Amino acid sequence: MTGKAKPKKHTAKEIQAKQDAALTNRGGGKAGLVDRTGATKGGHAKYECPHCKITAPDVKTMQIHHESRHPKIPFDDTKISNLHATIAPTIDPTKPRPGVRGSLKK
Repeated sequence: MTGKAKPKKHTAKEIQAKQDAALTNRGGGKAGLVDRTGATKGGHAKYECPHCKITAPDVKTMQIHHESRHPKIPFDDTKISNLHATIAPTIDPTKPRPGVRGSLKK
């Protein structure tokens, strides 16, 4: 019979998962707030649906969302709120911009 220790393949997998979690920006905290509001170059959350408050990066994606989720309501692009214009925070150019990135290992 084997001992109580975990096999090596499980520990290597766990270590790799911990490294991935430590080195990847998941979008939380103050840096994630800037990314979620869409003020960065990525603009992940630029437009907001007036009915369900879901965000989309452009008007075409918002139109696709509206046609699939709100088919009984006619689509009107003037009702879509632009988050860049309403809640864009000030960005300090000396600090690095947030965003989801891969690991630092080469």
